[in-house]
Amino acid sequence: MIPESANQIKSPALSIDRIKAGVKGIMGRKIFFYETIDSTNTAAAALAGEGEEEGAVVVADSQSKGRGRLGRSWLSPPGVNIYMSILLKPEMVAKDATLITIMAAVGCTIALRKVTGLDITIKWPNDLMVSEKKLGGILTETRVVRKRMEYAITGIGVNVNMDADALPDIVKEAATSIKMETGKSFSRTEVIREVLNEIDDWYNILRKKRYSELLSQWKHLTSTLGRNVQVVLGKETLQGQAESINDEGMLVLRLPSGASRVVQCGDLTLLR
Repeated sequence: MIPESANQIKSPALSIDRIKAGVKGIMGRKIFFYETIDSTNTAAAALAGEGEEEGAVVVADSQSKGRGRLGRSWLSPPGVNIYMSILLKPEMVAKDATLITIMAAVGCTIALRKVTGLDITIKWPNDLMVSEKKLGGILTETRVVRKRMEYAITGIGVNVNMDADALPDIVKEAATSIKMETGKSFSRTEVIREVLNEIDDWYNILRKKRYSELLSQWKHLTSTLGRNVQVVLGKETLQGQAESINDEGMLVLRLPSGASRVVQCGDLTLLR
């Protein structure tokens, strides 16, 4: 069950009413807000289990157990950043799950560019980057029944107004925020509204199976293709040139031998 605190609709730095008033499609028509929660993805999955409708969004001011890909924790202090998850119910087979992350990355990047003016790019498969540093990330988790997606939860974390001294030493060289890049604070309400509207547009493209349009836009926004990269796949480490992504959003890596390798998921580092 979703706690009663989900019914709260105000936060000193967020206006859920203003977000809902500004959304144009199904994303964010219904928003569950928490001052603090363990994970917005966990809460959104609970909503899905209770039959909540597609487009419902969970927003938190802070998370106690925020998580990223590969089981990593996601730093989630209050009052400064965006932590939210969107419930989707696409008619897709399980193997196409990467396209949901591709779609969300495109929507987020376009929205953040509009609001901030920053040259934000996408690092495959899910990182939002600026100045070669991580600004945000996307975590898609799915429930699959008979090889088809029953639902997908797309979690989005964006560092908005975090100051450099709030970052742990271990990530200071690799992470940034909108405020750190621009010297200005931004309204999280405005950013969330813009992100939801862009994702709504690109989700409609995904649902109509206009995959070539989606993948073309991702390629236009990425900072990965054409770069020498290292990809860690469990106990295996690959190096090569990120050549392309295939029709399912998987990375096509050109190895030093000249052979191609298709990578479904992994921990990618851009090499200088």
